Amino acid sequence: MKTLPKERRFETLSYLPALTDAQIERQIAYILKMGFIPAVEFNENSDPEVYYWTMWKLPLFNASSTQEVLSEVQACRSEYSNCYIRVVGFDNVKQCQVLSFIVHKPGASSTSTYRY
Repeated sequence: MKTLPKERRFETLSYLPALTDAQIERQIAYILKMGFIPAVEFNENSDPEVYYWTMWKLPLFNASSTQEVLSEVQACRSEYSNCYIRVVGFDNVKQCQVLSFIVHKPGASSTSTYRY
């Protein structure tokens, strides 16, 4: 049985291998398909005790494609490359956050455009 290398875990999806760009797009497509409202958040650290992250602009209420969300991720990443960036899905019926995952870790070098 292969285990992942010992490293700091951030959220639920961090226990899986790193998401590819296509997998990130599918996660965002799921957010949109379920009718959740996507948002982009950033913070200088990702400690579990930090519940409140700074929101990048307003939630994307009218987002209809994954490219709209990914372009906001790119804009946030270019402005705050030294911060953790995550995509969040809000359920407007339950009025809570139902999904979130980190798409950028600071200091990580990769050829990918959206993820760490």
